[in-house]
Amino acid sequence: MTEATVPEAPVAKKVPSTREHHGDAFVDPYEWLRQKDNPEVVAHLAAENAYTDAVTAGQQPLRDAIFEEIKRRTQETDLSVPARKDGWWYYARTVEGQQYPIYCRVRADSAGGPARGAVDEGTLDAWTPPAVVPGTAVPGEQVLLDGNAEAEGHPFFALGGAAVSRDGTLYAYSVDTAGDETFTLRVKDLRTGEHLPEVIEGVFYGLEFDPDGSRLFYMVADDSWRPYQVRVHVLGTPPEQDTVLYQEDDVAQWTGIDLSSDRRWLLVGIGNSEYSETRILDLADPDAALRLVLGREERILHSAEPFEHGGRTRLLLLHDGRPQGPEGSAPNSMLSLVDLSETSKPLSEQRWSTLVPHDEQVKVEGADVSATHLIVTLRRDTVTTVRFAPLADAVEAADAGRTPSFVEPQFGEELYTAGGGVTEHGAPVARLSFTSYVTPPCVYDYVLATGELLLRKETPVLGGYDPGQYVAERAWATADDGTRVPLSVVRRASVERDGTNPALVYGYGSYEVSMDPAFAIARLSLLDRGIVFVVAHVRGGGELGRHWYEDGKKLHKRNTFTDFVAATDWVASSGWADPARIACMGGSAGGLLIGAVLNLAPEKYAAAVAQVPFVDALTTILDPELPLSALEWEEWGNPIEDAEVYAYMKSYTPYENIRRAPYPKVAAVTSFNDTRVLYVEPAKWVQALRAATTSGQPIVLKTEMDAGHGGASGRYEAWKERAWDYAFIADALGARELLPR
Repeated sequence: MTEATVPEAPVAKKVPSTREHHGDAFVDPYEWLRQKDNPEVVAHLAAENAYTDAVTAGQQPLRDAIFEEIKRRTQETDLSVPARKDGWWYYARTVEGQQYPIYCRVRADSAGGPARGAVDEGTLDAWTPPAVVPGTAVPGEQVLLDGNAEAEGHPFFALGGAAVSRDGTLYAYSVDTAGDETFTLRVKDLRTGEHLPEVIEGVFYGLEFDPDGSRLFYMVADDSWRPYQVRVHVLGTPPEQDTVLYQEDDVAQWTGIDLSSDRRWLLVGIGNSEYSETRILDLADPDAALRLVLGREERILHSAEPFEHGGRTRLLLLHDGRPQGPEGSAPNSMLSLVDLSETSKPLSEQRWSTLVPHDEQVKVEGADVSATHLIVTLRRDTVTTVRFAPLADAVEAADAGRTPSFVEPQFGEELYTAGGGVTEHGAPVARLSFTSYVTPPCVYDYVLATGELLLRKETPVLGGYDPGQYVAERAWATADDGTRVPLSVVRRASVERDGTNPALVYGYGSYEVSMDPAFAIARLSLLDRGIVFVVAHVRGGGELGRHWYEDGKKLHKRNTFTDFVAATDWVASSGWADPARIACMGGSAGGLLIGAVLNLAPEKYAAAVAQVPFVDALTTILDPELPLSALEWEEWGNPIEDAEVYAYMKSYTPYENIRRAPYPKVAAVTSFNDTRVLYVEPAKWVQALRAATTSGQPIVLKTEMDAGHGGASGRYEAWKERAWDYAFIADALGARELLPR
């Protein structure tokens, strides 16, 4: 498109709205765009989409090429590795040309492989998944849910949760057909294929059967989209008769449910990022009441897993220490054992045994128990891995005051992600996953008795993918305060360190979420165009333990942004990139990061993509009626009550700090039905950016009108969205053409 034919960017009308807090007044001319049902708002978003389409029309061939590359490399007819539970093998499969997975199962005694009728259920043979061939009919297969059929007639489809009764006869599931992450719950009788008459609307994530299949436990969110109620539905009764097992009235607390590994206990977890509470319900006793095991008043961030051992009910506690007890503070978490009977005593009188002590260099990320083993997930030097110990040995050692001996599988790469746990409590294997920037996802069964790793599947990458053509390395940037910030640098092996290459810097840096190494087929389209892909593991994430998170939240939040700028400076001076050909990208809270970074150093970037960006954070968090706002206080601080927090947030929130500056090409990508980050934030941000930029570079807003926070739901639509983002970056960096092989 020539400069003369570029249409005028949409200009939203200005309707001044004044926000006043702590003696400060902020006049917002675009707050009226929050009126989602206003036809003027819908028309404005449509005009923005039309403008975006016109400005980026020249990128369509590149988008098509990237989409086809993703499609060509993906085995479209495929299936997950079957997982065994209650005498069935469960798996999901995809079919070429269909958008959504099909969820299936087949009986363990008729699924191929060894002669099941002659196999001892405790042996390894009984836990060897059937050799199901993609695209080949499976004898005896039963379809639980066909996502394609469920999505028919709807612009969006997502599965929120699913559960099968212990006897295998009932399948409960919840679906979202709007993209707002509010689900409808139904129950299917697997004996007849018919649905039970009850339909429960407005449920949240979280769904579990009790052992006899007569009751369903599910979650409901309040008007601010905060999960606050655990409800109980008795099968065969009207939903309006459902009872509330637990209700959380504190607007700053999030509630969720889960089952213990042995499925005897329903766990109700309440908490935020700083402390939590656990209640449990004994599902073996129909008359049992919900029992408190560790309350929020103790201010201990924890999770609990009850299990039976040696005739006693024990609790496996992952926690950040007892500041008033012998453990002291344990910010990187530790693992303890306590008898359930001890929890009826005051905390100071309870006897806890240490399983895994606190370590300043290693974060304990999670723990699980099988009938025979303890499984612990750890993070060391940014990388997650797993360790195993026989449960009897671990309990004996902890009770004797010794640290148990663990075995850790070795995977042979520097930067990788390994994790997993128990799929069936009594299984002789644990299911593990492994991936890296260059290794496609692998599924292993870890033989608990011997430590043997059995590869069950490596995700196929079609078209002759050769991991030797790509390199992933660790590098370190130095922040303004001297802190060393880890970077993951991924590139084609043929790229030379000559200072001429394009680069993309990606980051997140909030909620203690780590950007762990993972393979991505779509990323190959960037690497194959010579783009050096750099993940900046900035403070606010969890890559280097709890302190890394604490140093990037609340009144330390600016560290997240300055770390990212320091990462960009490293890229510019490393020799891997041309300083004039660097782009940045991030989504959600990572979109806030991109917005803040562009205000700090717009001249360092040639382009930016902000996906569902949280760029008007202060306005959102000041309104406790908006979705999730009150829960955000533990992450950012409470600007309603605290003037210092208000002033600090106002100093960095992207929308309020736009200035006359040479902003690069910017694409803000959002979804009309997103309940986490409302579309209004990027809509306002784009208007303000256009008015302030001095560069003349286009700033566009792309709104998906039928999607939610994660974007479009179908896999082909998701590939198109990723191709759109990557084409915007590659075009801006002058990296449209593939490198020679």
